[in-house]
Order: sequence, then C-alpha cells, then structure tokens
Amino acid sequence: QVQLVESGGGSVQAGGSLRLSCTAPGFTSHRCGMNWYRQTAGKQREWISSIGTYGTTNYADSVKGRFTISRDNGKDTAYLQMNSLKPEDTAMYFCKVGQFAGTPYCVSNWGQGTQVTVSS
Repeated sequence: QVQLVESGGGSVQAGGSLRLSCTAPGFTSHRCGMNWYRQTAGKQREWISSIGTYGTTNYADSVKGRFTISRDNGKDTAYLQMNSLKPEDTAMYFCKVGQFAGTPYCVSNWGQGTQVTVSS
C-alpha cells in the first residue's frame, strides 16, 4: 500500500489561504489519482476533491470555486490550494490515493491528517 505524508495545515483568519500537500511514493509511476477528505468531530468524513490519473478534477459543492486540487508528477505529490477560507472549513484534512486509471498499487490507508483551523 502507498504510504502517505500530509502537510500544510495551520491556523488562518477567514478569507485567508493555505496549501495542503500529500506525498505518495509511486503515485506517478502507478498512475494513481488522489482524493482529499475532511472531518470534524462528531461528523462523518466528507469527500471534497479528487484528481484523476490524467488530471481530471472534481469538487464538492462546498468548496467549488475556492479550492483547487493539482498534482506534481515529478514530486509524487498532490496539492490542495484553499482560498477564501471560511470558519466552516475548519477540520482535519486527509488525502487518500485512488486507482482511477492506475494500477492496483493505488491503495492506501488513511494518513495522519493535517489540521486546518479558520477563525472568524
């Protein structure tokens, strides 16, 4: 299974920006895609964005127009650029590889997550 390393969380004021990173060895060579999720205490984990093997992106309505997912194949890394942050974006953010058009290697457990806190 792919081992994930998430980073980039922090505390910002409303309207601010953060960029999350998720590094996954083999992500590029196995043509994996990547999903981002978030979770707040007492709620189910929520899917928020994905990027496929060839760069197709999708977003949940709650983040569309504010968040941008991308991938750097040279670094085996996917990013989530988060702009115009709102207090309701406060959550633990997780990445998880997806197979998309890749190989069966593209399976991962949940990473440790990275905390994003947005103050009003």
